[in-house]
Amino acid sequence: MSIKKNLDPITKAKIHYKDRYSIDILSDNLSKRLNKNTVIVCIGTDRCIGDALGPLVGTLLARGKYKYPVYGTLKNPIHAVNLKEEMRKINSKHRNSDIIAVDACLGEEKYIGNIQIRHSPIFPGKGVGKNLPSVGDISIVGIVDKFTFDDFFPIHNIRLNLVMEMAEVISKSLFRAISY
Repeated sequence: MSIKKNLDPITKAKIHYKDRYSIDILSDNLSKRLNKNTVIVCIGTDRCIGDALGPLVGTLLARGKYKYPVYGTLKNPIHAVNLKEEMRKINSKHRNSDIIAVDACLGEEKYIGNIQIRHSPIFPGKGVGKNLPSVGDISIVGIVDKFTFDDFFPIHNIRLNLVMEMAEVISKSLFRAISY
C-alpha cells in the first residue's frame, strides 16, 4: 500500500498518526529505503516535550533491539548542543551509511499530528531559528505544533500524549518495515 496524493517531490508519504493505515503506509515506504548500511539518527531533547519525539523513537527502537544502529535516545540524546560532534562520530563509525533522521517539526495547524517521510535531510532547529547542519539522506518528521512568527518556542504547550503516540507509530512502522 502506498500513498501518492498531494505530495511535493520531496515528500514520499504523509499521514496522520491516528489514521488506521498509518503504520502500513509508513512501513511500506520505509521498507524500500532500508538496507544493510542503514543507520537511524533520532534528534531532539527530553527537556522540551515537543522536541522529545526523536529521542522517544530512538528509545523505543533501542529497547526493542532494532536491527539497525540507532542513535539519539532519552538517555543519550542528539540535540543542538552536541549535533555536530555526534554526527562526526556516527559518520566516522558508519562510513557510506544511509541515514534515516527522525525529528519533530513545526507546521501549519491543520497538519499537527501528521508524520511525513521525506527524501531529503532534516534541518534541525530551523523552525526555531537555529542554523545547524542537515542530517540524513531521508527523514521522518512528526508535526507536533504550529509555527508562529510571534513565538519561536510554541512547543511548550504540547501534550506528552501526542508526542508519545506519534513516537509509537513511527517506531512500529520502522519495526514493520524490516519484516517486508
